[in-house]
Amino acid sequence: MEEFMTAHFWVAVGQIILIDILLGGDNAVVIALACRQLPKNLRTKGILWGTVGAIILRVILIAFALTLLQVPFLKVVGAILLMWIGVKLLVPEEDDHSNIQGSDKLWAAVKTVIVADLVMSVDNVIAIAGAAQGAGSQHQLPLVIFGLLVSIPIIIWGSQLVLKLMDRFPIIITVGGMLLGWIAGTMFYSDPGLAGYLPQSQTWHYVWGIGGALLVLAIGKYMQRNKPAEA
Repeated sequence: MEEFMTAHFWVAVGQIILIDILLGGDNAVVIALACRQLPKNLRTKGILWGTVGAIILRVILIAFALTLLQVPFLKVVGAILLMWIGVKLLVPEEDDHSNIQGSDKLWAAVKTVIVADLVMSVDNVIAIAGAAQGAGSQHQLPLVIFGLLVSIPIIIWGSQLVLKLMDRFPIIITVGGMLLGWIAGTMFYSDPGLAGYLPQSQTWHYVWGIGGALLVLAIGKYMQRNKPAEA
């Protein structure tokens, strides 16, 4: 039980919740679109069962990801992907959800939510697996489950509030992008395939984390400045 009272555990929980809020905005849109044709008395059930199914599927995917990240050099690939996800968070593109089909049948709507969430969950899975790595191997899966459970009510009921806060305080998005950069930097540094080539210490762990955060910020700001010109 003492394992769950450490600072590393609670820092990672906070990271997972923030990641799920920042990268889970589309989930609320998908849920709304998939359940929009349900009768009013079934909409709450559709939302709840669809979300539960999506969360269970995501836990399974993350469990596989945690195992795969032990393979040499896969963390390097994950870190590069996560870095790009952080940059995209700072320079968002228009999302088209017009292909999400609603249904007036409860389980058809639930299936739509789960399948759509599976397709859209790659960024969440990589980011959450990376955050869980920082808490130690004995904590990882319980940590992932706890973080996702805490984020369920946020996704279902708090999405609109969170989106309004992000519109009003853009610094939240910047901090989120830099957090993903931090996780990417520490993930790259801790790759088992690079352990023999990089100096190993807690100080260097922080150095790589700060470097990743600053790199995401720098690339994101550069792309923000050049986006109008490209358009």
